[in-house]
Amino acid sequence: MLPITWVIPIAGVAAITFALYLAWDVLRADTGTPAMQEIAGTIYEGAVAFIRRQYLTIGLLALGGAVVIGGVIAIVEGKQVADTDIYGLELGVRTGVAFLVGAACSMASGIIGMFISVRANLRTAAAARSSLVRAVQIALRGGAVSGFLVVALSLLGVYGIFAAYGGFTVPNQAPFLIVGFGFGASFVALFAQLGGGIYTKAADVGADLVGKVEAGIPEDDPRNAAVVADLVGDNVGDCAGRGADLFESTAAENIGAMILGVAVYTIALNSGWPHPEGWIFFPLVVRGFGLLATIVAMFFIRGREDENPMNILNRGYWVTTLGSVVGLAFTTYVMMNTGSDLPSNGIPAWAWFFGAGVVGLLTSIAFVYITQYYTAGTFRPVREIAEASRTGAATNIISGTAVGFETTFLTAISIGIALFASHWLGEQAGLVNANGDNVGGIFGTAVATMGMLMTTAFILAMDTFGPITDNAGGIAEFSKAEASAREITDRLDAVGNTTKALTKGYAIASASLAAFLLFSAYIDKVNLILSRQIAAGTRPAGTLLTSVDLSNVSVFIAALIGAMLVYFFSSLAIRAVGTAAQAIIVEVRRQFREMPGIMDYTQRPDYARVVDITTRAALRQMILPGAVAVATPIIVGLLLGHEAVAGLLMVGTISGVMLATVLNNGGGAWDNAKKYIESGHLLDEAGNVLGKKTEAHAAAVVGDTVGDPFKDTAGPSLHVLVKLLATITLVLAPLFIR
Repeated sequence: MLPITWVIPIAGVAAITFALYLAWDVLRADTGTPAMQEIAGTIYEGAVAFIRRQYLTIGLLALGGAVVIGGVIAIVEGKQVADTDIYGLELGVRTGVAFLVGAACSMASGIIGMFISVRANLRTAAAARSSLVRAVQIALRGGAVSGFLVVALSLLGVYGIFAAYGGFTVPNQAPFLIVGFGFGASFVALFAQLGGGIYTKAADVGADLVGKVEAGIPEDDPRNAAVVADLVGDNVGDCAGRGADLFESTAAENIGAMILGVAVYTIALNSGWPHPEGWIFFPLVVRGFGLLATIVAMFFIRGREDENPMNILNRGYWVTTLGSVVGLAFTTYVMMNTGSDLPSNGIPAWAWFFGAGVVGLLTSIAFVYITQYYTAGTFRPVREIAEASRTGAATNIISGTAVGFETTFLTAISIGIALFASHWLGEQAGLVNANGDNVGGIFGTAVATMGMLMTTAFILAMDTFGPITDNAGGIAEFSKAEASAREITDRLDAVGNTTKALTKGYAIASASLAAFLLFSAYIDKVNLILSRQIAAGTRPAGTLLTSVDLSNVSVFIAALIGAMLVYFFSSLAIRAVGTAAQAIIVEVRRQFREMPGIMDYTQRPDYARVVDITTRAALRQMILPGAVAVATPIIVGLLLGHEAVAGLLMVGTISGVMLATVLNNGGGAWDNAKKYIESGHLLDEAGNVLGKKTEAHAAAVVGDTVGDPFKDTAGPSLHVLVKLLATITLVLAPLFIR
């Protein structure tokens, strides 16, 4: 084995150790006033109660899923349709175990993400009483604990199960044996994101409509019975859900890239290149260097008290990116060694793949700034929505919808350029297999995806920064902290809205690149099975899946169903939020009506009842959309065959990426248009501020309420859906062979 592969366990352990240090640093910070500690304790109790109930439900679903998947594989994947030397019962058991391990790691990622955020929110609120920079540092370090642990767990989890399933002895077969790990991670992430997203947005909608619009009281006012549920929701949706989401992203995309590396491994073995296994281990090694670069970046999170907090965060992101470029160059130089063989252009293969990796990093940067442009209050789209709020909720909704649709232009162009450039660069490396096919292009897109994922830990830290600062603002408001503290938490909350939005943009971009490589991995797996059948004489020659024919009626029907699934799934997710929110609104109105002392602070609202209503509604509502997402590709594959599944995968991915872009960016723009007005930036013709308690603000609150289930429930869940489609089809490909 190449010595550089030691970076994988070293980086994983270093990231865990550093995360523990950051957790210690956060937990030793000032915990503020007794009033702050009381509300923070209530948030913690509510979050733990929901996570316990949610993950018990998900755990039972995952256990049942593992048994079913293992049983199906054991029965269906016999010797004639196997893609490795292991098949039948042994393969079924291995797949079921890998599914459970992936599911368990994904659940752990979600719990880790939530646990530290509910500890950091109180410390951030306390720090805001004296220093903006210290508040930024605590919030980001709290987020970084989640970022490091989630990515390290993904890295070590894939590495561990790859080794356990023969990765060091049969590296060309092990990637196909561990796809169940990615499926398990995707399965859990879908339900975690759905359940958390439904909870957080149902509580948010209920709190805003009854509190801000009807009762005319401020956001996070302690008189609003839904406030605690809203603050709990920030953690279980934006922290736990996103942690599970990005865990499955990195795990599934690593496995897909390793499967594509098998084709290059075969070429390297036949050509006598040194260390052919390096092409399979490459995805894990670059992830390790990405973690090390992120550790270095955390020491650059400092700035001035009067500085825009976003600039402080961007500084750390740039250090992570530059460090990743160095690590990428070293990794490609060492691991993509073709010996004395050079492409016809005379430039070593590693240089072309380094270029493909840089394309991935540049795509990551592009999406960070595209999302900032569409969701930050300093740019035209958010200001346009705020201006439209002058004339009421209808024009606010029209403007926000237009902005959401507009975002698809730059998204599609950026992804298209990234795929074209990375594919072209990979082709120049001249990796030609025994059939005369140039496989370098597909592998180039895999390298670009791995390059993009190198910054995942810092991106996740910025994402978790959002709910931590949102909670900090709620704690400051709830505990009646100093006006200066609330001013700082408001500034951080606005930045947090942007960081949450850019993380979703990043997730969509990585899902797009990954979906292409996972689609290619599906084709590779199908063709491996078909080749074995041809060699055994059970299938005629010339029937490999070299292209997907949309003029084939079965393929067209499956593609149509793939596009439908994206919209139908989103409908179920958004409706779930509306249904749960209705129950909360009725309860909060009841408390205002039957407990008149709430408004003059002589009676305490029943927070626990609203938390319980929200919990039960979210867990009940998450089942149907999750079941539809899992069942649809399986039914299509059984009825229409493996080529039709490829059509569903392609069109479902494209539709999912575009709709998620609309929902994420449109919702984020609506949210920050409201914040823009609340910050006093919207003026009337006479120069007077149109702030809180004006008709423009009420219109913006309605727009924000519409955008809530878009950006925090349906949009993020579509990231997972896109990758779930790929992992399901990878695992069950033998079931679909016709």
